[in-house]
Amino acid sequence: MKIAFDNSFHRMMEGFYAPAEAAPPPAPKLLAFNRPLAERLGIDLTETDDAGLARLFSGAELPGGANPLAFAYAGHQFGHFSPQLGDGRALLLGELVAPDGARFDVQLKGSGPTAFSRNGDGKAAIGPVLREYLVSEAMAAMGVPTTRSLAAVATGDRVQRERGHPGAVLTRIASSHIRVGTFQFFAAHFGADHVAQLSHYSIRRHFPELGEAPNPHLALLDRVIGLQCDLVARWLGIGFIHGVMNTDNIAISGETIDYGPCAFMDRFAAGTVFSSIDATGRYSYGRQPQMMHWNMARFAEALLPAINAVDPEGVEEAKTIVDGIPDRFRSAWLARMRGKLGIAGAFDGEGDLIDGLFEALERHGVDFTGFFRALAALLRGDGAPLAALLPESEAMAPWVADWWQRIEAEAADPVARAAAMDAVNPLYIPRNHRVEAALEAAEGGDMAPWEQLLEVVRHPYAERPEWQDFARPAPEDFGPYTTFCGT
Repeated sequence: MKIAFDNSFHRMMEGFYAPAEAAPPPAPKLLAFNRPLAERLGIDLTETDDAGLARLFSGAELPGGANPLAFAYAGHQFGHFSPQLGDGRALLLGELVAPDGARFDVQLKGSGPTAFSRNGDGKAAIGPVLREYLVSEAMAAMGVPTTRSLAAVATGDRVQRERGHPGAVLTRIASSHIRVGTFQFFAAHFGADHVAQLSHYSIRRHFPELGEAPNPHLALLDRVIGLQCDLVARWLGIGFIHGVMNTDNIAISGETIDYGPCAFMDRFAAGTVFSSIDATGRYSYGRQPQMMHWNMARFAEALLPAINAVDPEGVEEAKTIVDGIPDRFRSAWLARMRGKLGIAGAFDGEGDLIDGLFEALERHGVDFTGFFRALAALLRGDGAPLAALLPESEAMAPWVADWWQRIEAEAADPVARAAAMDAVNPLYIPRNHRVEAALEAAEGGDMAPWEQLLEVVRHPYAERPEWQDFARPAPEDFGPYTTFCGT
């Protein structure tokens, strides 16, 4: 196997990372490998068998051209600032440039301790590794910006958490691993020059057109805020709850990163929390826009020394940009919801219609994912799917009447609108009960349920009769559901 590494961060950003080495696993075994992604990345797999892939993507062997390192970063964790975090159980093998010119990081997660491990073992258990692989691939299939999973490898050792689990390593692919917390670390410890250096590198790598802006650091702030507004609007549109939106888990690329205690809602409730460590609901479904705003304010604070060094007036401009986040997010969210509801254009009263929908969904405990597909079925003249989701058939009749009036006002062909809705509203998501059953089977040595679920969520929109059970919400006796930070 050949990976054409071109490690710009290692080459250009000395002092922003620590060298790292993987802990050799005792008996690496390939669990899953993402061949379509490998092809997208231009990785040459000729003369490489599963055993070779297991060695390379577990840390047992170092690919040619790799420069392994661990990123330094800080972060606000549940609102409290930790001045030094860093990659405590991950290392960056290097960067590759895909055939289309896009640059990607290749990172091992769970490969052993680094300089930032803080007395941790640096390992990962099989469950969290396979969860991230599964959910990140589902997110990619739904068009949500996300890191990707290239490989999952069992290490042959045991990882002790609340009990012993089989160990594993995930290979994560990302546009980069530069986080809000990366900027916070260098702002807190080194000041304006280091922040400016990191900002210039980030711009060259992700947004080269911003390099010509009068104040590039201010332009970077504005661009990242726009990406985060769009990202969180996408999360809300599919009922996704990240679970741990700490600033060290926010990538400036606008990709979803760090799938720890994440999950998808079944019955809609704005206060839904799945994370075992989120006792106050800080990162509940409905608070994710507020937390995005808070995180972007922290990003602005970290950038301010560099912004000010270019032009002191930029500080006031930064404040104005941050203050404008709620309106900016609301615009992205309304556009996302119009698509989900089959509505072509903005209209007076759209906020009331959409807010009223969520009030009704929560009042009646409606399955979030199933509702939008059922609404499309209603446009085709089939009201049975919607009635099946409601406690009584007319429970949402007033809201449905208002929505239908809007559809008619646009003189839209109902069947065409239904098809457009089905193209953006997933039928198959990683339902929590399915995920847990698949992970439990995998830990016991049976990968078949996980592999089947992966195949389903990679095709989220097109209905298949043989997959009908995967579209159903959890049974009544499932839950309460709790997820954990594990990778």
